[in-house]
Amino acid sequence: MEKGYIHIYTGNGKGKTTAAFGLAVRALLSGKNVFIGQFVKDMKYNETKLVEHFDNIVIKQLGNGCFINRKAGADDIIAATEGLKECRDVLSSGKYDLVILDEITIALYFKLFTVNDVIDVLKSKSYNTEVVLTGRYAPKELIDIADLVTEMVEIKHYYTQGVLSRDGIDH
Repeated sequence: MEKGYIHIYTGNGKGKTTAAFGLAVRALLSGKNVFIGQFVKDMKYNETKLVEHFDNIVIKQLGNGCFINRKAGADDIIAATEGLKECRDVLSSGKYDLVILDEITIALYFKLFTVNDVIDVLKSKSYNTEVVLTGRYAPKELIDIADLVTEMVEIKHYYTQGVLSRDGIDH
């Protein structure tokens, strides 16, 4: 069996989820099974349409969505914690070659669960399962246990020029 590694895609720049989904497509095209758990997201972005084209992928949105216009509440903590428990089951099952925990560091930032909770879940992963964690503000404790860490740094973004999210490019 080939060892599965832990990746982190973090930073304030665009492209963390995009990079993770790119890796998912590569895995899918090689016949691997993929699970993507999305924290703090509840919209059906274009990338979630992968399930319409591949039988070997599961995408689940875990939690109650985004916190841009509201504060996280007790129900958000419960939903995210349940989602993290589901991710533990997925990681330990050995059924998936690649597991992506999208925006999990944002869930940490909003204190929906603790970094120790996430580390415990990662320790339960099957030996050959590759794991990708995405989101801004990756804590040092996760960076320390990861095998690959990429920081996306925003140098320039058209959003600051008033360009909103574009279909097929940004979402």
